[in-house]
Amino acid sequence: MKKLISILFSRMVIVGLLILLQLLVLMAWIWQFSEYSEYIYTSLVIFSLAVALKVLSSDENPSYKIAWLVPILLFPVFGGPLYLLFGSGRITRGFKEHAGRIVKETQSYLVRNTDAENGLAAVDPEAERTSRYITEYGGYPLYQNSVVTYFPSGEAKFEALKEQLEKAEHFIFMEYFIIGEGYMWNSLRDILIRKAAEGVDVRIMYDDIGSLNTLPYKYDLYLGSLGIKCRVFNQFKPVASVRMNNRDHRKIVVIDGHTGFTGGINLADEYINRVERCGHWKDTAVMIKGEAVWNLTVMFLRMWCESDAEREDFLAYAPHTYHAGPFVSDGFVQPYGDSPLDDEIVGENVYLNMINRAKNYVWISSPYLIIDNELTSALCLAAKSGVDVRIVCPHVPDKWYVHMMTRSAYPFLIKNGVKVYEYTPGFNHSKNFLVDDRMGTVGTINLDYRSLYLHFECGCWMYGCGALQDLKSDYLAMLDKCAPYTEEDCRRVRWPVRLMRSLLRVFAPLM
Repeated sequence: MKKLISILFSRMVIVGLLILLQLLVLMAWIWQFSEYSEYIYTSLVIFSLAVALKVLSSDENPSYKIAWLVPILLFPVFGGPLYLLFGSGRITRGFKEHAGRIVKETQSYLVRNTDAENGLAAVDPEAERTSRYITEYGGYPLYQNSVVTYFPSGEAKFEALKEQLEKAEHFIFMEYFIIGEGYMWNSLRDILIRKAAEGVDVRIMYDDIGSLNTLPYKYDLYLGSLGIKCRVFNQFKPVASVRMNNRDHRKIVVIDGHTGFTGGINLADEYINRVERCGHWKDTAVMIKGEAVWNLTVMFLRMWCESDAEREDFLAYAPHTYHAGPFVSDGFVQPYGDSPLDDEIVGENVYLNMINRAKNYVWISSPYLIIDNELTSALCLAAKSGVDVRIVCPHVPDKWYVHMMTRSAYPFLIKNGVKVYEYTPGFNHSKNFLVDDRMGTVGTINLDYRSLYLHFECGCWMYGCGALQDLKSDYLAMLDKCAPYTEEDCRRVRWPVRLMRSLLRVFAPLM
C-alpha cells in the first residue's frame, strides 16, 4: 500500500495527470466549439485536411507522416489542432535558436585534423568517406592520437570509472540520461563529493524525465549543497509541449580533458546487475584516452551552456591542458554527437554508411528494433548481397509494447536474409555496430525513432583500433547466449498479437 501511495503521489503521475487534464480540456473545448455551429465544424474539418496536406508535403520521414495522417484523418475535428501542438516540429523555435547559436559560436574549437583524414584515406578510402560524413555534417573531427578500451559489461565500466575518477585532479564532467540512487551511484557520488572538496571542478547534468523515478525532486540543489555543480536538462513541467519529446539520452564522462567514457550504461544498479529488473542486463561502453576526448568535452560544454546563459572558456579544458606529453595512438577514433537541433540525422546516417560499406559482415546489437524504411532496406539489401547481417535484441523486455514493436520488424528482415537473435539471459541494452573487423561504433543511439530523430545522442566511431577485436570477441560470446529467431517462430505468432503489432507499428514514430 505504501508503494502504491508513493507511486500515485509521485511527480511523474502528478505532472502526467496535469498534462492529460490540459489535453482533455482542449479536446472538450474544440468539440463544444464545433458543436456550436455546422460552419465551425466544417471549418475545423477543412483545417485538418489542410494540415494533412502540409504533413504530406513536408520533409519529414514517411513513417512519421503516416503516424500523424492516421489520427488527423480519423478524427478531423481534433487532429489538426493536436498536430500543431505536438507534431509541427521536433523542437521548439526558441530552444533551437538558443542552442543553435551556442553550436555556431563553438564550432571553431573543433578543428579538422587533415593528417588523420589523409592517413585514413590512404588506408581505406571507403571508411574515410564515413568519417568525412561525421566531420562535415556532424561537426566532430577524426583523431589518431588516442586509445580506446572496450568494456563488455556495466560492471567492468563501473570499476574503470571509479579508478579514473580517483585520478582526477582538475575537472570531472558527467552527463547521463538516468541517475538512480543505489549502490552504483552512491559509490560514485562519494568519490565526487571528496573530489569537489579537494578543489576539483565537478559538474553533473542529468535528464529530468530519464531520472524522474530514480532521483528525488530538486536533487540538483542537494548536489549543489555538497559542492557539486549540477544542472537538469529540459525539466518535466505540467505543460503540454512538444519540447518534452527532446531528451538528453547521452552518457558522457570527461576527466581532466584527456580521459572520456561513453556507451549505453547509465548510473543505476540494474546496469551493473546489483538489482534484477529484466533478467541479466547486458551493456557495453568504451573509455577513450587522448586527443579524441575533445569531441566529448565540447559536446558536454555545449549542453551545459544551453542550460544557462553563462559562457565557458572551452580551450581551458582541452586534452593537452593537463597532459603535457604526447598521447599513444591506436587506429582512428571519432566521437560524434547527434541532436534534433538541425535536420541532419547523423546517428542514422552513420549506421547507414556502415551498412552500405560492409563487404563481409555487419553485426549489430540494439535493445530496440523500431526502424524506418531506409534502415530496413539497407539491412535487407546488404543481406541479399551476401553480407552476413546479424542483429541481437533482448529476449526479456523492459517495456512490453516496445518489445512487441521490435518483434514486429523480425518477419520482413528474416525473410530477406537478416539473422535475428534474442539475448536469452535477459535484456540487451548495448548499442554497437561492427563491420568487417575494420570499423565499428559504440554509443547511446538505439535503433528506434526517439534515438534517431528526437534525442540528443552520442557515439564513438572507430577504425583499426584494438578495441574492435574486443568488441568482436564479446559479440561472439554473446551469440552463445542467444537464441535465433526463425521464420517458424514468426509463423507461430497468433493473429491477435499480429494485429496489435501492426497497430503499434503505425504509431511507433510518435511513441
